[in-house]
Amino acid sequence: MTDATARQAPYRRIVGELRRRIETGDLAPGARVPSTRELTRACGIAMATATKVLTELRREGLVRAVPGVGTVVADRRPTTAGASATADASAPPRAASDSASASDARASATGPIRRPQDPDPARPRAHAPRPATALDLASVVAAAVAVADAEGIDAVSMRRLAADLGVATMSLYRHVNDKDDLLLRMMDAVFADAPLPGPTGTGVDTGVHASRRARLELAARALWALLRRHPWLASAMSLTRPQALPHAISFTEWVLDALDGLGLDSYTAFTIHLTLFNYTRGTAVNVEAEAVAEATTGMDSEEWLDTQEPALEASLGSGGFPVFRRLLAEGYDFDLDALFEFGLQRLLDGIEPLIAG
Repeated sequence: MTDATARQAPYRRIVGELRRRIETGDLAPGARVPSTRELTRACGIAMATATKVLTELRREGLVRAVPGVGTVVADRRPTTAGASATADASAPPRAASDSASASDARASATGPIRRPQDPDPARPRAHAPRPATALDLASVVAAAVAVADAEGIDAVSMRRLAADLGVATMSLYRHVNDKDDLLLRMMDAVFADAPLPGPTGTGVDTGVHASRRARLELAARALWALLRRHPWLASAMSLTRPQALPHAISFTEWVLDALDGLGLDSYTAFTIHLTLFNYTRGTAVNVEAEAVAEATTGMDSEEWLDTQEPALEASLGSGGFPVFRRLLAEGYDFDLDALFEFGLQRLLDGIEPLIAG
């Protein structure tokens, strides 16, 4: 590490290293870059600093957020040596700290290197400054949901959103009070997407939804799909301290309407709703947990299970657990969606005697 590099702010050093890996092809277009959680662990930096790293890389057009995947290297159009040389000649000089990066030392081996300042119509551009008056609540909430979907709720911060939206951080507080207020608005916004047919509280279309069981099943699957699209939502919701969210209340009303007119007392009807809601939410928390584990270990669940085989064999080496050993010999294909569906049907089997008629 050179003296100039050592004097850089930590986030600039990390940005420089990731930039070098992208420019040299070590991180190819579409490759996932370290998440904020991974950066905090690997580099010993705060979450705010890790967020700043990814924000700067996005500003330079080097990376982009992909819902359900994370932050990945942005696609960039290949250029000829001549075009690159022309662009380099017209580009403004880098700061001394950037020009000292290892990518310059590799130029002779890799050919001309495109710098973040080089014009390239195929590269996503940095956000143009946006007047604070052009900002509205819906755009703030949508930006926050996009970040949470791609990188987890911990990656959502006012500074991060301001950078993504191209506005001053303080301008966001004209629309939300704080992060807690923002989270409530995010939750309500995504609940507005729950695909339930029929007007809330006024009955549901007959036909395929005439069966009370079918209507409860539809509600549970709609909630499951919602939690799958937004993995952060399951852990953000509280069963014991429910948040007053208009669109979530509409969802509850839809379920209660499906149970209305059956002679059930209010306690039983609401308990049926909470049982289905908590089962669905409780299963869905595994979606986010697995995403965090994969980001932390770099292995998906199948790869991780492979590493556990020696320990499992040691545990079973005593000759005990014959039923479990037989299950392992036959194989078990774990599928979270199949697990949810199996449990949902068993719950509905138990509820059906209460709602039949």
